[in-house]
Amino acid sequence: MEIIATPDAPAAIGPYSQAVKHHGILYTSGQIALDPATNNLVEGDFSAQAHRVLKNLAAVLRAGGSDFNRVLKATVYVTDLENFKTLNTIYAEYFGDHKPARTTIEASNLPKGSLLEIDLIALG
Repeated sequence: MEIIATPDAPAAIGPYSQAVKHHGILYTSGQIALDPATNNLVEGDFSAQAHRVLKNLAAVLRAGGSDFNRVLKATVYVTDLENFKTLNTIYAEYFGDHKPARTTIEASNLPKGSLLEIDLIALG
């Protein structure tokens, strides 16, 4: 098992790793809309937060030798399913034609007041 860490994504805010790679599979921890330079939640609406989350995940994937085209499964947590259409539009910008399996769940609250959190399973 290999622990993955990169300064290009926010440091873990608890006792966990940004990602773990095992037998060629990369498991990312959930990323929220934290700016990796400040570890503060980015300012702005759902769209701004979604871009930050996906940029953070891109950095973790890179550090683990992967990218969005190698993602097998995404789990998305949003605090308001009214943002589902916006989520899909932004998500498609990062994944392109690649369409991994995905679950989207409405959650009542996420860490630091984030409007969404995403974790991924990818080939490493």
